[in-house]
Formats: sequence, structure tokens, C-alpha cells
Amino acid sequence: MNTTDSKTIILEGAPAAKSIVDDLSQKIKKYIAAGKRKPGLAVLLVGNDEASEVYVKNKILACNEIGIHSHLQRFDSNADKAKIIKALSELNSDDTIDGILLQLPLPSHLPSEEILSAISPNKDVDGLHPYNLGLLFAARIGLQPCTPKGIMALLAYYQIPIKGKHAVVVGRSNLVGKPVAAMLLQKDATVTICHSRTVNLPAICKEADILVVAAGQKQLVDKNWIKPGACIIDVGIHRQTDSNSKTKIVGDVVFDEVKSIAGHITPVPGGVGKMTVAMLMANTVAAYEQHLGIQ
Repeated sequence: MNTTDSKTIILEGAPAAKSIVDDLSQKIKKYIAAGKRKPGLAVLLVGNDEASEVYVKNKILACNEIGIHSHLQRFDSNADKAKIIKALSELNSDDTIDGILLQLPLPSHLPSEEILSAISPNKDVDGLHPYNLGLLFAARIGLQPCTPKGIMALLAYYQIPIKGKHAVVVGRSNLVGKPVAAMLLQKDATVTICHSRTVNLPAICKEADILVVAAGQKQLVDKNWIKPGACIIDVGIHRQTDSNSKTKIVGDVVFDEVKSIAGHITPVPGGVGKMTVAMLMANTVAAYEQHLGIQ
């Protein structure tokens, strides 16, 4: 845990993620010692998007580190829907595969929702199948979206109070905004969801004890949007080039401005992203345990 000054605490993802991944690694070692096979994760990558390549590489490295067998299937950027769904069907019936991850975004000609729905809910380690999203919103146990689950784990690791707090979520996607709002609600926060049509967005954000920004808009939130002492979770990730043609990664929040006002804040990079990968590993192990009937 780092601090920017005597007041603001930086919510680094690395130590929180390490605690989760270390526990998973020990679990897997125990299962293998008992004669069970390794957990298996299949990753499908369509096209050659640069960011997706990096994300997939990091996920496969994480698998290797904790003892999960990874299986990467690549498809050309012009691959048709039928070919991908056929591959998913084969993986659904493969007893050595416990989790299936379809790397997003897909090329624009492919219907993401339809293809995601072709993944067996029991192997949907991204938690994006309509069945698993339904379980989440019904407050029932199921595989949950990795980034929202990671946000909640990060808040728990740093012991951020949630019960009775006003949480504002900027963004209403099925990937982050809606699921994290549901999770915060289940922890007894009072939740406001904002989006591109919200009137007077800065004023609403300034009321938040916990502000989750998943707007997908580079450096949208500045110091004038922040309640002093608030906990800021920045989900955004963008490349920014300066006048010297140097590239750096920034979030949806103007970190250098906001850090002097917030009580807690996640860095970009190094915050939520590390938790997302850790939760993918956790979901894969959970799917494996369910698949093998491990209590």
C-alpha cells in the first residue's frame, strides 16, 4: 500500500492479486498431489488487435504461473460466426477444459452477444453469459464478470467500508457498470448508476463515497468531480501520446489532480487490471472444482 501524502492511499492491485493467486496456486498443487488433472482454460482470440494480444499473453502467463493448462485458439479477423461457434461447441464438450474465454472486442462483423451465449454457462469464466448475469442480479452463486469481481476483491483487501455508503458507478455496460452496481448493492451500498445521458454528472459524482468510473472516456473525471476523502476506482485504460511522442497509459480519471482530494484511489496501470486477471484465474479454478465435483 502506497500513499501520495498523509491522507491519500493508493489501491495497488499487485498485492491484492498476489494474495488471491497464491491461494489458488496452493489449491491446484493440492489437487494435483491428490491425483487430479490440472485445471484447463481455453482462450479464443479473433483477429490481431494489439491490445487483445497483450491481454491474452498476460492471461496465459498467469495460467502458467499457478498451474492452469492454457489452450489458445486463434482465428483470422474475417472468421465467420459459424466457425467460432463450432469451436465453442467442441470446447463445451471437452472434459479437459473447465473454462472458456472469448477475448473481446470481436471484429465488428461478429455478433458478440450471440457468440458469448454459445459458451456453456458452467465454463463461462468471463461471467458474461446471460444465465450467469441472471444469477448475479438474483444474488445467487455463479461465475461473475472478472473486472467487477476484482473491484469488490480490491475493496475488501483494503478494507474499504461499503455498507451504507453512497456508491456512484459511471458506465452501464454488461461488462463492468451493471455488474459492479449489483455487487455493491448486495454489500448494502446505496447505488447510483450514471451514463452518457445523465444530467449534471459531475454533481452526482461529487456525492459519491465510492466512485467507480468505467465510462471508457479518457480523463473524464477531474478534481472538481470528487468528494473529499472519497474512494475512486478507475477502470479506464487509454494510450496517450505527449508532445515528445512518448506514450503512457492513463485512465478515465485525471489521477494527478484527483489523488490530492481522494481518500483512496486506484492507479492506471497497476490497479484494477491486475485484479481482473486474478479473478479470471479464480473463476477458472471455481469452474474446475464444479466440473470435478470438488466441495
